[in-house]
Amino acid sequence: MTQNRLVKPLLLAIGLPLLYLADVPPQAPWGLTLMRDAHAIIGRPLSPVSVAGVARRTTYRAVAYGSTATAAATSATAQQQAATAQQQSATAQQQSATAQQQAAAAQQQAAAGQKPPAQTAAPAAAGTPAVGSIVKTLPAGCTQEAKGGVEYQRCGNVYYRAAFQGNSLVYVVQQP
Repeated sequence: MTQNRLVKPLLLAIGLPLLYLADVPPQAPWGLTLMRDAHAIIGRPLSPVSVAGVARRTTYRAVAYGSTATAAATSATAQQQAATAQQQSATAQQQSATAQQQAAAAQQQAAAGQKPPAQTAAPAAAGTPAVGSIVKTLPAGCTQEAKGGVEYQRCGNVYYRAAFQGNSLVYVVQQP
């Protein structure tokens, strides 16, 4: 009887804590585990130290603030390119108007039988374009020459320098 008295309380002392800790999940190998699963949620909103919280806040900052800076820089670059294109277009129109005025003056003088005045730049020979005029294509037989670190296309005694007018490649008559 003394043995029964000792075994029952001993089994009760061991069994009660085990029953308290025991859990019966369906995926357990024998249907019984001693501890429940910890349902810790890492990265809950406003958790200051978790890795997921730091990643979430960093991503938010990159999207919220980084994209606006990038968009502003892209917009500024586009505006600058548009202003440059407008300036190039205005320059080309001014050069075209100057060339038309010179041609009209030459025609008037030729009609009146006068000799045209000497130009400040090199005088254009018969059939050669004036300095500053713009052509879309080069004449045949041009060779490439570098003078003063600048690349020119030489066609006879006329030098052309490549330039962009908007998105089009044009050639400007220049003195090297």
